[in-house]
Formats: sequence, structure tokens, C-alpha cells
Amino acid sequence: MEVKLKIWRYDAYSGDRELRDYELEAPEWACLLDVLDLIKDQQDGTLAYRKSCRMMICGSCGMRMDGRAILACKERMKPIVDRGHVPVISAMGNMPIVKDLVVDMDPFWSKIRRMKPWLEPGYDEVLERERIVSQQQMNAIQKEALCIMCGCCVSECNSMESDPEFFGPAALAKGFRFVGDTRDQASIERLEDYNDEHGIWDCTRCYFCNERCPKGVDPRDAIAKLGAESVKEGIDRDMGAKHAKWFVKSAETTGWLRETELVPKTQGIVAAVKQTKFAIGLAKKGKVPPPIPPHVAADVGESRALRQLVREQGREGAQGIIQGERGLARIEHTDAGGARRDAPEVTPGEEPPKAEG
Repeated sequence: MEVKLKIWRYDAYSGDRELRDYELEAPEWACLLDVLDLIKDQQDGTLAYRKSCRMMICGSCGMRMDGRAILACKERMKPIVDRGHVPVISAMGNMPIVKDLVVDMDPFWSKIRRMKPWLEPGYDEVLERERIVSQQQMNAIQKEALCIMCGCCVSECNSMESDPEFFGPAALAKGFRFVGDTRDQASIERLEDYNDEHGIWDCTRCYFCNERCPKGVDPRDAIAKLGAESVKEGIDRDMGAKHAKWFVKSAETTGWLRETELVPKTQGIVAAVKQTKFAIGLAKKGKVPPPIPPHVAADVGESRALRQLVREQGREGAQGIIQGERGLARIEHTDAGGARRDAPEVTPGEEPPKAEG
């Protein structure tokens, strides 16, 4: 097939950037990485990019195609050629470009190290035998353990673009991989650390990291789990934590978000007083409902019952989100392949099926 593409070339020494056109013949089974190899072998040996396994495992070949982060070894070219589209290939975002499609990963790795990505077992002596962990316990961190450190989520992170000090989706997902590990005895210390001003609550919830992740890690969900665990453990000094707590309380009591109370409950009375003029302007436009009597949603009892059920099941904090993931996974499997609710596959947070007899 005849492949056409454009590649942003970059020279770090001169700072020059240039969008170059390439045309070549490639086999129909070729992925983007194969095409880059052909360009380098046959047309331009100066083209720089990273690669290693070619099997979507090593995470080396992260880059952007038409502005979205991808793995070059995962992106098949035939559908693109069939559409007559000419893709634009560029380096990943939020990281300094070294040359062409190669970025400096040092900022990425420094934030991963910031998470202390190793188990803190809470003892110094060496155990005489292996510590066995159940399948159910490992299911809780199954998604986060899939991360291949490709950087695609970091490339697309809006928070990192506005605040380069933000820990970032990959690092925080790695953080939950250890907070959620039953063998780790430093979860409270980790959560205290991750509640930094550039930590958990600095995420804007744009969900681009979930959308771009090639391995289904869903980093935004991991960040939500860290936030839920923080609130569960009483680590709620951040305004983001207060905001989340009021969402839950408001939904539980009236079934909807009482926005007029959001500022005083989240930012405090002083901040609310300072915004009085703004609130009056909203009220004049009919944007502020009367506080008395409070509006209660129909069937609010269902909301309260759901909250009570979570408490009774002991699914406070991250466990509630993990349970939700399990339910969503079941729905997806049913829609895709007609799987039954009692299908034997183990999904995140679920106990493995018990042997009969």
C-alpha cells in the first residue's frame, strides 16, 4: 500500500522545527512503527524515535498521531490509508523534545520516583517464607498494575500543561498500585504525601488520560480511588477533598447538589461572604433557588439506601469505586459478547469463583 504521512522534525541544537512529507510503499500489515522503520532504513536515516518490543508491552514508542497520544506499534496503517487520510506524527506533549519524536522522560521518571514505587512491608527482618496474597486482594490493583510507563497519559494531561508540578496521571496511578496493595503498611503516609497541593486534587477530571491509555489502566479512576481513600482516612484538608465530601453529603440528604451551599462548605464562610455580590447577581437572574424549604429530589430514598448499602458492605473509600468497575466490566462484557452475570471470569474487586462440591 502507498503510505503518506507528515512528521514534525525537531533539532534541539538549533531549535528548528519542520513538518516534512513522506511517501513510501509498505505492506498492508504494517503499523506506524513499521512505517517509521522503513523511512529510517530507506529514506532518512536521521529520523529519531524510540522503539523496543513492537508488542505493546515496553511502552517505548509513545508519540502523537494527529495530536493524540498513541503507541506506534499499536496503530495499524491500512485503515488510515483506506480513508485517504495523511496523518501528522509528532512528539508527545508535556515533556521536553530531545530530537524529532524522542522526548526527555526525566520529568516523568522523577514523578514516578516521587511515589516511592516499592512495597513498605512494615518490618525489617526477612520472612522465612513467601507471603501469599489472595487473587481477590490483587484484583483491587489489577488495572493499575497494567501500566507500561509509556507516558501517553502524561502527554495528554491538561493539569500538567497548566501546572508542570502536578504529579500526573501515571505517577498517581502507580501510587494507588501500592496504596491498594494489602502488603504495604505505609498507606497513610503515602496518602498524606499524595495530598500535596500538586497531588491528587490538582486533577481537572478531563478523562483524557483514560481515553489515551493504550492498556486500560484508566489513571483518572486510580486518582479517584486515592481521593476516596484519603477522605475515608480523614485526610481531607485540601479544598478538593472538602468539595468531594459535600457532593456526597448533598446527594445523600436531598438527592441533588445544593450549589448555594457549595462555597461555604468547601471554601469556608469568609470566602462565601467575599462572593456575596456575585451570588446576588445570580439571584437576580433566577440562578439561585430559595434555600428554604430545601428541594428534595423524587425517590431520594434510593440515594440514601445506596449510601447505606455501601456502608454496610464495608465498601467505603476505594472499594466502592472498585466495586463499580466490576459492575461496569460485567455490563461491557455482556454487551460485547453476551456474557452472563455468573460467568467465571474474575473482574477487578471480585472474588474468584468457588469450586463446586
